[in-house]
Amino acid sequence: MTNQGYLLTVLTFFPLLGTFALLLLKGDDHVWIRRLAFVTSVVEFIISLLLLRGFDLTTSAYQFEEFYAWIPNIHIHYHMGIDGISLFLVLLTTFLTPLAVLCSWTSIHEHVKEFFAMLLVLEMGMVGVFCSLDLFLFFLFWEVMLIPMYFLIGIWGHGRKIYAALKFILYTMFGSILMLVAILWLYRLSSAAGNPTFDLPVIQQMLSSGTITMSGTTEMLLFLAFLLAFAIKVPLFPLHTWLPDAHTEAPTAGSVILAGVLLKMGTYGMLRFCLPLFPEASHRAAPVVATLAIIGIIYAALVAMIQKDLKRLVAYTSVSHLGFVVLGIFVFNPTAMEGAIYQMLNHGVSTGVLFLVCGMLYDRRHTYEMSEYGGLAKPMPILCAFFLFACLSSLALPMLNGFIGEFMILIGVFDARHFAWASWAATGAILSAVYLLWAYQRVALEKVTVEKNENLPDASGRERFILIVASLVILFMGIFSPLFTHRMDATTNDLLEQVNARKGYDVQKRAPASPGIQPALPSAHELAMRTVTLERRTQP
Repeated sequence: MTNQGYLLTVLTFFPLLGTFALLLLKGDDHVWIRRLAFVTSVVEFIISLLLLRGFDLTTSAYQFEEFYAWIPNIHIHYHMGIDGISLFLVLLTTFLTPLAVLCSWTSIHEHVKEFFAMLLVLEMGMVGVFCSLDLFLFFLFWEVMLIPMYFLIGIWGHGRKIYAALKFILYTMFGSILMLVAILWLYRLSSAAGNPTFDLPVIQQMLSSGTITMSGTTEMLLFLAFLLAFAIKVPLFPLHTWLPDAHTEAPTAGSVILAGVLLKMGTYGMLRFCLPLFPEASHRAAPVVATLAIIGIIYAALVAMIQKDLKRLVAYTSVSHLGFVVLGIFVFNPTAMEGAIYQMLNHGVSTGVLFLVCGMLYDRRHTYEMSEYGGLAKPMPILCAFFLFACLSSLALPMLNGFIGEFMILIGVFDARHFAWASWAATGAILSAVYLLWAYQRVALEKVTVEKNENLPDASGRERFILIVASLVILFMGIFSPLFTHRMDATTNDLLEQVNARKGYDVQKRAPASPGIQPALPSAHELAMRTVTLERRTQP
């Protein structure tokens, strides 16, 4: 195949270059360490915007592809590419990272250089996960991403930070082991079919063409291995217990990235691997997965209502809102699936703002207990105004971003004739208004009962800049959602066509953004032979 430039490689590894530059600075030169980390993250975001200019919304094929033989002896390749599913997840990652750097400007005082180095390495791992099209490369970036997050929680966290960090890494590593076994199993199946490879598009085409055959039991086992790994990351009920601890004890930047990006890797993995590779197993497991998602929506909302810790309350909102995303994926409806992808983006921004506000309050009072607040709208009107705006976005107020995603999901679930599922899930939207507005009332509207709160400083210039930028994005996504969803049409239509056609279901499609959408997928022979061709070229 022809390589389409080097943009994804530059985008993936530029933060690593910034990390090396950070290591050259003196450890006590905190001003320039912060400046260099911020500049690196901003340049990374600017580079990612080039993806929008060159992205073709009329095709479902992978774009900006790069394909090189990496370790040809064991058929491992450096294969990168993006489509309508991963495009905006990459942009979400590069957008949130500068905000995470800025929110840590004055709150991190120890091991400052190491903190920002970990943040940039984490960004590299996250971008690599969304761009990888080789199973081994994907797993490598998946594991690389875990290490800096573990240290961010364990070193710069609060309270029971070691406990939270260990719980996070143990849960995630358990899922990683299952996924690695499934990857090796797929490699073995491709070897038995005469074309050993880790390349995702090749394996997918071999499965759809019947070159790789497997029993229903084998498919279900492989599906469950991938699903459990991704369900832990989402997290899907009842695998969610690591998340509240990790969020509560993590530093603000860690919580923003964890909620904004890392959780989306679970739902992204379901879309990228579970559905196209194992369509029959996906359909068979859909009622169970959807039921767990609905339980998570309602359960997490009810638990959030009784929380006394503001940050822990926001953590449970992630479990509830990501339940909507999982539900939208597993009804196999184009509207619901696009709504799920869009809700992933919405949740990343709106919940990121909620965690930013939590961090700003913590910097002033060093507590997340809502009983220690109350009446903050009087001394801190600007900060509380942005807090309310983020709450309204998260509870899906029309004209803001959260409404579009949840509405599309519920419409898609109804359209798929799962009326009971949609009805139960809708109660989660109602409960979200209850716990978010109640939390805002307890923090901002009640009388000032703690003397320390009377003279708290309002949002600084740096904090206002962070909140204004994020709030403008929330408003923009709520008003101009077609600019996002149109770039998903071709990919989601093609994915559902593959999944439903292989299962024997009628294929539903959303109207394309423009006429003439073509799948533009190479033939099975071309996909199977390109690995062999490149390996021969690399042999001495």
